[in-house]
Amino acid sequence: MTDFVKRIQLFFEEHAFGVCTYLGDKLGVATSSIRLFFIYASFLTMGSPVILYLSLAFILNMRAHLRKRSSIWDL
Repeated sequence: MTDFVKRIQLFFEEHAFGVCTYLGDKLGVATSSIRLFFIYASFLTMGSPVILYLSLAFILNMRAHLRKRSSIWDL
């Protein structure tokens, strides 16, 4: 049973957006604490932190794409 849980955890860590890791690195807080905050806050507020999480993921993704281009001719 623990092997199954480890595989699920590995899947989500590999395919997640990286928002919790980014926030943890910037704020100096453990990533697991931030993940737990999002989970508990989602249950308490009926899912509104999920919207916040997805917005942060979108912003981080856009920042990554904007930083890759060096000139306008790279479009």
